[in-house]
Amino acid sequence: MSEIGKRIRLDRIMDRNTHRTVIIPLDHGVSIGPVKGLIDMKKIVDQIAEGGANAVLEHKGIITTGYRGFGKDIGLILHLSASTNLGPDPNSKVQVAYVEEAIRLGADAVSLHVNLGSENESEQLFVFGNTVKVCQEWGMPLLAMIYPRGPKIKNPYDVDLVKYCARVGAELGADIIKTSYTGDSDTFKEVVKGCPVPVVMAGGPKTDSDEDFCEMVYGSILAGGAGVAAGRNVFQHKNPTKMVRVLCGIIHENLDPESALLKYMT
Repeated sequence: MSEIGKRIRLDRIMDRNTHRTVIIPLDHGVSIGPVKGLIDMKKIVDQIAEGGANAVLEHKGIITTGYRGFGKDIGLILHLSASTNLGPDPNSKVQVAYVEEAIRLGADAVSLHVNLGSENESEQLFVFGNTVKVCQEWGMPLLAMIYPRGPKIKNPYDVDLVKYCARVGAELGADIIKTSYTGDSDTFKEVVKGCPVPVVMAGGPKTDSDEDFCEMVYGSILAGGAGVAAGRNVFQHKNPTKMVRVLCGIIHENLDPESALLKYMT
């Protein structure tokens, strides 16, 4: 029965026809504070839902106050990890929520952040393994945010490191991998080919232009990626709803960036 439950929940966060997803993480309030775009949580969730995103990703405290406003329904992913930029090592993630809480809150999936190369990598992997076990028991999908970050990591976008991270996430039982875009479609294709579960591109820092961001998203799709999980490039956009529509155009309608921007941004 748990596999049926997982399939039903995955259908709420991934498009049934394209098997791709547009996820908007809104968990930045813990890592960097109440930044622009994350002040009125009901408003931003409504704007994202109106644009047609498949899911938002939030911490448990915000779900109770800022998940749904008055707009369309949208998938919900509960984030289980945290660290702050005020701590001695922001790459050292710890567990702050549990699968059982996600079930009580009505979440469709959970997410876990793991930084390979960080000082407490072994602890993060231990939590990862235990969380996979509980997810399997309850039929709860797990999105693994997994990156090469730590004292020995010189280039966190190096394709060999990124594809290593993606593979570790799949090896340990994640259902979806979120990781860094490696800069071009050819190298990101290596990441996708080496990972037997869907790989979504992390949105990363706010880009200089919509065109730059959309080209990266398009490149990830050409490489066989399964979508995008983008925060700041959406919630800090002057029109989050339109930006989400553009992303959905690229990911679910197979539009190129120019066509998607022309169709949904003008």
